[in-house]
Amino acid sequence: MKTGIKIALSIALLSSLSFGGEQFAMSDADRAMYAEMLENNPADMMVANGEELLGEYCGGDAGLAKFLGVSEDDLPKYIAGFPRYIKEFKQVVGVDQVLQGLMSKNGHKPFKLKSSDMFDMSAYVKTLANGEKSNIDINANKHMKEAYALGEKTYMTPRGGRGLSCNSCHSSDVIGTVLRTQPLPDLSAKGVAVAATWPGYRMTKSSLRTLPRRFQGCMNNALLAVIPLGSPEMVALEVYLTHQAKGAEIAIPGLKR
Repeated sequence: MKTGIKIALSIALLSSLSFGGEQFAMSDADRAMYAEMLENNPADMMVANGEELLGEYCGGDAGLAKFLGVSEDDLPKYIAGFPRYIKEFKQVVGVDQVLQGLMSKNGHKPFKLKSSDMFDMSAYVKTLANGEKSNIDINANKHMKEAYALGEKTYMTPRGGRGLSCNSCHSSDVIGTVLRTQPLPDLSAKGVAVAATWPGYRMTKSSLRTLPRRFQGCMNNALLAVIPLGSPEMVALEVYLTHQAKGAEIAIPGLKR
């Protein structure tokens, strides 16, 4: 990660840990560990593994660029526009699904979307866009428009026995509320950069996770039926929240509580 990006991200993340004056969502010990990890993110090793995996199974950056039909020089900006509609897949897909397709085309058994190897490889590919602005285009075609609409519906619709939606815990009405020692962010607000910092390393899980995998964790905690990774609804949910982060500078891997 570029030094300037890491410094800016560190300041933003540390400031996000406080709320309500002197009250904090973390203990002093946790905050100290968090600050240290910002400078030595354990996910950096996992991203390095992802680079090796991309080289072994997908032909590296050059192989990915060729598969996507773009030049290596244009690859960072192109990656910053995911999820996007890919003609070869005939649907809107995330980076991880593209990697599955490329692995298969190269004669390899694709990693499962929930595997650590896929998280590592997806994270590496996403880091290629570090420093770029998130540029997803939901008006690029009818497929993207439909995906955005489905994502918004999935985000806003109450589900499960508790009648909760994603918006129940992440609307402007609950900003400042703390759940499991974490201030709840307003994910649906324009300009929210959350999607621009995933995949990220989760301290509580001691592992690298993608944004869709984090969605699943939220659903599980809220006792909602968990939407499968790679499903139209899950990809659409990523489209919706990535659009909210449009214009935010991409800085991956993030560091999460």
